Amino acid sequence: MDQLADPVAAARALRPAVAEAADAIERTRRIPPALLDQMHAARTFRMLLPRSLGGDEVPPWVYGAAVAEYAQADASVGWNVFVGNSAALIAPFISEAAARAVFADPRAVISWGPPNASQARAVPGGYRVSGRWEFSSGCRQATWMGAHCQVVEADGSLRKNQLGRPALRTLLFPADQAALHDTWNTIGLRGTASDSYSVDDVFVPEAFSGTREDPSLRRDPGRLYAFPMQGIYAVGVAGVALGTARAMLAAFVALAAGKTPRGLARLADQPTVQAELARNEARLGAAEAYVETTLRDIWDGVKGCEIIAIPDRARVRLACAHAIQTAADVADFAYKAAGTDAIVPGSPFERRFRDIHTLTQQIQARASHFEAVGQILLGHPVAVFY
Repeated sequence: MDQLADPVAAARALRPAVAEAADAIERTRRIPPALLDQMHAARTFRMLLPRSLGGDEVPPWVYGAAVAEYAQADASVGWNVFVGNSAALIAPFISEAAARAVFADPRAVISWGPPNASQARAVPGGYRVSGRWEFSSGCRQATWMGAHCQVVEADGSLRKNQLGRPALRTLLFPADQAALHDTWNTIGLRGTASDSYSVDDVFVPEAFSGTREDPSLRRDPGRLYAFPMQGIYAVGVAGVALGTARAMLAAFVALAAGKTPRGLARLADQPTVQAELARNEARLGAAEAYVETTLRDIWDGVKGCEIIAIPDRARVRLACAHAIQTAADVADFAYKAAGTDAIVPGSPFERRFRDIHTLTQQIQARASHFEAVGQILLGHPVAVFY
């Protein structure tokens, strides 16, 4: 963290500005330009970028805590911070010249959608790609776009990866080569502007492509990149969830100090409320600590250029999946305990309730992650685990 000593403190300092803009972000589904300027000045989207490219390459638990700080003020901003930083993890897997071209701009942000059936054709010098992708969070402030595609070779066959399966390659191209489609109309995380985009026969040079499937191919030896990208994705989503739940719990504490339900004692004076608040504070704090201690322990064990082993990947997944589930449970407690104050649009609870329950529909929050980790804990053979 040479360039930025404390990204968590930087995020905390921006929380008032994010909170002030939250209504506009919800209404317009955009981060206001003035706020985005402040975020770039704070190097918000450089946390996971290699130092060799002018990034800050922060440890994953620091990154997760910074995301949580943003999410306490607005979950959509926290989500876009997570996505913008996660996309920068492609930098060690493309050519150094291409990475420098992409990230020379201090405001560089990559956006992309999850893989689908779209394919790229291998041609001399690179690839030609056409297709449409959904859920491209942060695309409205992106300078570059990406597309995850299977590759069709010149002979019509599909390129294979190290496991003998169809390979998935990430192609990067300037944002102005993509057409954005205003499709993001959801109950929560509205400010992420996770719209759709399409390209038509765009040429992508080989140097601006790479694969996330084989961590051993990374150019940069930093310990951060020993963690598979999907694991760091999970850290980001957990950060958004934990920050959102933390904000809802704080809002309930503030409400309880002044609310006296009809026919009852003040909320803060009710023993049941006191006990449940304490239990939920413990649950949330334990989930936060579990993520941090897991990541710290694995980080300390990374040696040289090795990739973290499958059992450690499973530990990351378990800590993050548990954190997401716990955060949703804590948010539900705060929402229900707040009573009718929680159902009013614009309350400290209503939007966050919608946001966190939109988050829980995302792939990183799947309940099946627990099953996969359980298989590993019980010694079942697993060919690959991200």
